[in-house]
Amino acid sequence: MTAAAHTPASPEAGKRVLWTWARLLAGAALLGFLCWQLGTGALLDGLRAVTVPAVAAALVIGLLTTVFSAARWVLIARSLGLRLPLGAAVASYYRALFLNVVLPGGVLGDVHRAVRHGKDEGDVGRGVRAVVLERTGGQVVLIAAGVAVLTAQPTLVPTQAREVITMIGIALVPVVLCLLAVAPVVARRWADSGSKWRRGTAATVADLRTGLLSRRTWPGVLGFSAAALAGHLTLFLVAARVAGTDAPITQLLPIFLLALLAMGLPVNVGGWGPREGVTALTFGVAGLGAAQGLTVAVVYGLLSAVASLPGAGVLAFGSRRSAAADPASLQRVEAVPERFDEPVEHVPALSGGRQ
Repeated sequence: MTAAAHTPASPEAGKRVLWTWARLLAGAALLGFLCWQLGTGALLDGLRAVTVPAVAAALVIGLLTTVFSAARWVLIARSLGLRLPLGAAVASYYRALFLNVVLPGGVLGDVHRAVRHGKDEGDVGRGVRAVVLERTGGQVVLIAAGVAVLTAQPTLVPTQAREVITMIGIALVPVVLCLLAVAPVVARRWADSGSKWRRGTAATVADLRTGLLSRRTWPGVLGFSAAALAGHLTLFLVAARVAGTDAPITQLLPIFLLALLAMGLPVNVGGWGPREGVTALTFGVAGLGAAQGLTVAVVYGLLSAVASLPGAGVLAFGSRRSAAADPASLQRVEAVPERFDEPVEHVPALSGGRQ
């Protein structure tokens, strides 16, 4: 046994592991609370409701949303000077979606695709920033749509939660404006700093301006994000119809937007937890029944998992192809799951959202 095996874990590593497990337990506790309050019947109804046509629809919708999301990633990565063909991006995105579903935390697949693309291009930092910016672009469009929903239909959210969201939104506006004003100065002054942290911050700011906010990229990012969001909402609508909800689309889409926003909360188990809680809550507020909301969320979760299944084929085929090309690479492929056990906080910017 090597000496490294006896090296004690640092306090920082222990805190990261503790925080990771706390988030997972919070998501599991939320699911348990929902089942306790609403009964397991709503959960079982969701499991029984999935049909073959629904599975086929999930695969088709999943293909479209994955292509749109991958195209967004390609646009941002290329603007940062990284090579990324669309076909390779789609395959990598599918693999990330599958890993997000089967591994705890809901973002480890994105961590994997960020680091892998960065290593392939010889610049891990920029590869990670490209994925962070790609995810940020999707989240910005989702948040904007969610704010519009809250403005149009404020009764979907309890008064206390609505007040908290409003206060956060009001506080974020001056912060964002201040950051936009200070960012160019920081990028110029810290680019050649002796501090590694300052150089990294300057590089992040520069990539943000080039990869997300430039005139060449933001229209495409906005368009691809809106198209991907439309796909997710369509899949949610399919889940609602499969679960037996016949409410009008105009009543359901705002609820689905809030559920997608909840999926960005870093307290979930493979995406499960906050989504089910928010869907049950908003269905109850809308008079559609909290138990029915839980059933719809369960169906959506299952269809989302089905939509990610091509990623399992990408993962298996890619592993076999790498091993065939380089026998020594088999050990590296088999070592990947061990790296997933590391806390997500190694790439902190990826832990905030899933859209």
